[in-house]
Amino acid sequence: QVQLVESGGGLVQAGASLRLSCAASGRTFNNNAMAWFRQAPGKEREFVAAVSGSGQTTYYADSVKGRFTISRDNAKNTETLQMHTLKPEDTAVYYCAARSNTPYIGNDYYSPTRWDYWGQGTQVTVSS
Repeated sequence: QVQLVESGGGLVQAGASLRLSCAASGRTFNNNAMAWFRQAPGKEREFVAAVSGSGQTTYYADSVKGRFTISRDNAKNTETLQMHTLKPEDTAVYYCAARSNTPYIGNDYYSPTRWDYWGQGTQVTVSS
């Protein structure tokens, strides 16, 4: 069982930066691939970024590539999403997710159904 708790959301102006963190429970954190998804009002939950258990493999949605960076610290059981040059369209609730007992991101990583554990979400609001 993995429990995830996000933090770091807030209200910022367009062009600003924000850093989200996800604290994970569990002794074998490096055995879980991790990801960030987001969900805006009235829209489906969408993939943002993913990182493998070792941290060496990452994937990004085209909409955030070059602006967001996902990373992890296995010694601290934390995952981070550094967001730069934020846009109003980045406004959403951001969710941390983990796969069960595998360090590999796998196929169909962009589908929420491929991820087994979820945090409660943290709100990010970007004003224009």
